Amino acid sequence: MFSRLPMYQKQGASAYKEDLSRTQLLSSYLNQPEQNFKSVHIGGTNGKGSTAHMMAAVLQQAGYKVGLYTSPHLKDFRERIRIDGHKIPEAFVIEFIQKHKTFLESQQLSFFEMTVGLAFEFFFQKRVDIAIIEVGLGGRLDSTNIISPELSVITNIGLDHTQFLGDTLQKIANEKAGIIKANTPVVIGESQTEVNAIFTQKASALKSDIYFADQEISQVLDCSLLGNYQQKNIKTALKALGVLGTRGFSISQQQLKKGLLSVQKHTGLRGRWELLSKSPNIICDTAHNKEGLTLVIDQLQQQAFKRLHIVLGVLAEKSLDSFTDIFPKQAKYYFCQPNIPRAMDVELLTQAFNKKGYKGQGYDSVEKAFTTAKEQALKEDLIFVGGSTFVVAEVL
Repeated sequence: MFSRLPMYQKQGASAYKEDLSRTQLLSSYLNQPEQNFKSVHIGGTNGKGSTAHMMAAVLQQAGYKVGLYTSPHLKDFRERIRIDGHKIPEAFVIEFIQKHKTFLESQQLSFFEMTVGLAFEFFFQKRVDIAIIEVGLGGRLDSTNIISPELSVITNIGLDHTQFLGDTLQKIANEKAGIIKANTPVVIGESQTEVNAIFTQKASALKSDIYFADQEISQVLDCSLLGNYQQKNIKTALKALGVLGTRGFSISQQQLKKGLLSVQKHTGLRGRWELLSKSPNIICDTAHNKEGLTLVIDQLQQQAFKRLHIVLGVLAEKSLDSFTDIFPKQAKYYFCQPNIPRAMDVELLTQAFNKKGYKGQGYDSVEKAFTTAKEQALKEDLIFVGGSTFVVAEVL
């Protein structure tokens, strides 16, 4: 899967398919497994992974057998496909590819299309009660968008992947709104004046009930995911779970509370405001666009530390002008380049930051940057690792 076909996680644009026809072809070939289990579809710019994991954890706590499909993975491909927190067995992946290899190759399916087919077949064969399905990119044309969910969820809209989805919030919202289905409720996580009308009009046209979580949920419950930004995702998850309750899924208040307090334990989620060690405190976070990083940097600034050290790498498609200014000038930077073709050249990154008055040095690997930061940090300091999912993955 990794070597024969383009993979968006590594290559980027060359792997993006603006078309659902091949996914539909694969689904027909597999006898449409996605029609044989219930699902929730989650899209949005930021927070969709955390929201998906929260919902899965609560449903597991309530005794349901829960499939969870997310992307990208941090360390192991199998993280993308789980049931009750357990990764898909290697044997199932191998058997699926061996059995269907001729078809997969003849149709030139992308890495993501194959993975979606694999996940849906796994959830069908293992008879999950419900699967939480995270959109890969966008919505309307994403391979996951062949499901008929119990509920659609759109967390928020930000400027990310503009080369595929459009360069305004409205254009991006139109793509994300593509997961709203006829007569199927939709939960919007965050009200945004620029795009609310796009969602309400689409829902109205499709006779679908629409709910704005931030307008309806005033009190959040405690959660084992610690980033301040998770408050928004908790509201989204709570509203979505409430709507699921009207569609035959029974969840008590106790199960809701317990599930949210054991997200990592139930689902294996990593890399969201994760404390890797203490003295010095080392925190990593996979936020990788302006909206997500702004929230993370705000929280960093609220921590107690003598000096802040930031290990930073980004992807080549990022517009540096759009987010260099959100980083604190008083930190010491260790610029690096994750080991994938899509990574931004470390010299370009270092120059862009140094030109704006940031103090830092470039390193030829994430490992070297991270090791140097640990060598130079005092016990009272704070080291932050981020800028890209792939930087965090290499540190983990």
